[in-house]
Amino acid sequence: MKISARNVIKGTVVSVDKGATTSHVKIEISPGQVVTASITNEAVDSLKLVAGGSAYAVIKASDVMVAVD
Repeated sequence: MKISARNVIKGTVVSVDKGATTSHVKIEISPGQVVTASITNEAVDSLKLVAGGSAYAVIKASDVMVAVD
């Protein structure tokens, strides 16, 4: 696989929670560190994502904002 994104992290799919049109895919990238992505159900099926399988988290974003007090 060749891709222009520089933040490509290999991991293991922890869970795939399908909704009506969108799935939440959790990928453990290191022990205790999980990245969650929201992707279409069609993409989940096309990529054949299942818990325990290998996948890459490809992160390409201009910003990520999370805040708490």
